[in-house]
Amino acid sequence: MSALLRFTQFIQKTFALWVILFAGIALLAPDLFIWLKAYIPWLLGIIMLGMGMTMTVDDFKGVLQSPKAVFIGVVAQFAVMPGLAYLLCKMMNLPSEIAIGVILVGCCPGGTASNVITYMAKGNTALSVACTSVSTLLAPLLTPAIFYLLASQWIEINASSMFISILQVVLFPIILGLIIRAVLKSKVESYIQVMPLISVIAIVAIVAAIIGGSKAQILESGLLILGVVALHNGLGYLVGFWASRLFKLPYADCKAVAVEVGMQNSGLGVALAAVHFSASPLTAVPSAIFSLWHNISGPALATYWASKANKMK
Repeated sequence: MSALLRFTQFIQKTFALWVILFAGIALLAPDLFIWLKAYIPWLLGIIMLGMGMTMTVDDFKGVLQSPKAVFIGVVAQFAVMPGLAYLLCKMMNLPSEIAIGVILVGCCPGGTASNVITYMAKGNTALSVACTSVSTLLAPLLTPAIFYLLASQWIEINASSMFISILQVVLFPIILGLIIRAVLKSKVESYIQVMPLISVIAIVAIVAAIIGGSKAQILESGLLILGVVALHNGLGYLVGFWASRLFKLPYADCKAVAVEVGMQNSGLGVALAAVHFSASPLTAVPSAIFSLWHNISGPALATYWASKANKMK
């Protein structure tokens, strides 16, 4: 198991490289991955099951220990990123398919990768975990509601159907994971250690499937989408950080909230786009590229903050 654990840690540390590699392969040989599109909801369900298996009661104690910080983090998550997405779409006059995809990923909860990035940045990891947990549990209600509010001018949206989808691919797997952890306890500890490897494989497969299935659209609009995604992600970090400073949170908490706001559960965005907007393949691309980009920008930001913290010692 030690060799497998070391391999898991290596894959997790080099996550961004694998996403870039397989995204490139998907562009060159799309037929290798297109068939995976039908399994995207299942792949996301596996990721969420792993998240549930790694969650404990202690993860939610952070809510009681820092209610103000968690409240600010969660409100910022569901206000800043959707709001920025809407403003970018309007200001840049984006085509409807791209606008819908950008707003969709903006309405998703925080991603689990944010916890690792916050740890690397020497931020408040417990706060990051609490924010991720709360925003994920609220996602079935808030994601379709906010998405409907902001994107219904571009396309007809069935918010109730989206609510059911998020229950199926997010909440139910997390609850199942929690039950498995509670029932089997120590028996699942060894399996939990390799769940990050399984999650990385699933996310890489999701991104490759979307990139491969949308090759023509990406070649036509890929640079535009990358620019919007990079701007959305960067502004998310910036606004999340300064909103926290405005409410006088400790510096470590500000870093945690900034990362939590800037990094999205883009896998959920891909899955929702694949299920609800399959007639418009380009809609899933912003989420796929977001998954690629925030796994580059996140470690870069964490490295900067960590080096700054080391200099202050």
